[in-house]
Amino acid sequence: MRTVRGWFRDTTGGLPRAFWYLWTGTLINRLGSFVLVFLAIYLTQERGFSASQAGLVLGLWGVGGAVGTTVGGTLADRWGRRPTLLTAHLGAATMMLALGFARDLPEVAAGALLLGTFAEAARPAFGAMMIDVVPERDRLRAFSLNYWAINLGFACAAVLAGFAAQAGYLLLFVVDAATTLVTALIIFTRVKETRVASAPVRRTSDAPAGALRTIATDRIFLGFVVLNLFGALVFLQHISMLPIAMGDSGLTPATYGSVIALNGVLIVVGQLFVPRLIRGRNRSHVLALASLVMGVGFGLTAFADAAWFYGVTVLIWTLGEMLNSPSNATLIAELSPARLRGRYQGVFSLSWQVAGAVAPILGGLVREQRGNSALWLGCAAIGALMAVAHLVSGPARERRAAQLRPPTEPVTPVAAGAPAVPQAGEAAATAPAEPVPARTPA
Repeated sequence: MRTVRGWFRDTTGGLPRAFWYLWTGTLINRLGSFVLVFLAIYLTQERGFSASQAGLVLGLWGVGGAVGTTVGGTLADRWGRRPTLLTAHLGAATMMLALGFARDLPEVAAGALLLGTFAEAARPAFGAMMIDVVPERDRLRAFSLNYWAINLGFACAAVLAGFAAQAGYLLLFVVDAATTLVTALIIFTRVKETRVASAPVRRTSDAPAGALRTIATDRIFLGFVVLNLFGALVFLQHISMLPIAMGDSGLTPATYGSVIALNGVLIVVGQLFVPRLIRGRNRSHVLALASLVMGVGFGLTAFADAAWFYGVTVLIWTLGEMLNSPSNATLIAELSPARLRGRYQGVFSLSWQVAGAVAPILGGLVREQRGNSALWLGCAAIGALMAVAHLVSGPARERRAAQLRPPTEPVTPVAAGAPAVPQAGEAAATAPAEPVPARTPA
């Protein structure tokens, strides 16, 4: 039996110093990621916006995120990882403070749009730099450790932000901006540029036009992307409409922070056991069960009226998220042709950004027009329909994955809580094992 010291050495040993600087920056940034967690409560309770107006602001954050992800990825390859990260973090810190001082709806909306752009522009550059500095043999461990830092920071931030909000909402924006600046300082002083100049792109089928045509005609892949989009529309209600629903139940922002922190805590503690639980099982069946469990969790929110009840619903849909993560990440990698893997994963990641823009707006409209119960029961219905869709489309996806898999390629087990880890030559954008990118700015 391995000792704790041996396990710790196997898990963390041998990773480059640059990785640990990036890991530290991730943890610090997530520990202070207060704003997005409480933005819906801030807009409705402090600024007096309606649920649909708050949804619009959060939707514009998602629109900015879609733009930022695209621009950030391009700049990371052409300009460099380090300058892209520095610009994105400095811009995000500036817009964080600007959003905290904004008062009218147009000012708040513009601030959210620009903040989403800068915050999400850092993601592709950060992922690319992680791949640059970590050898291929150690990337699975590195991404697993970074995933833990994200969820640990998110869980702590949700609790701390609830107490900070009691001292004044402006403190949330100030702390978030400060931790973003600290992350930028770590990158500026400790991390060197890692981009390697690439060869010119030849006019082949791998060119942008040919790649776009290939993706646009891949119905199996696009069908899976659409299913993920619907799942994200349900999942992201925990950021926009859940805090508003808990506020209507008379619960404080601190209570919401404690309840939503259960999501990160359960992932950090329980994700270790999920790969062993689902190993050898039909992947489409696992995805169907995950959709159903997630739908049940969000559907029960319609009946919640106390903190413990809301906590139970969070634990239920978190279990669905944990089941979904490994199967989702490995499947999207296997559906991507090797020569277009980066572009395929980029399109898949874009589905999260689209959901980030649409989910709060749609949720706010449904809640205002049809009521709170209709919103959450609708989430349950979407989860059930997704489960059926996964069962129906699963065999075709698995046949496509088998066709694309090289004959000599072994099946690589997914580490606990780890997203699909890019191998040599893959792009940084991967299928999110957890939509933390949608939860908080990186």
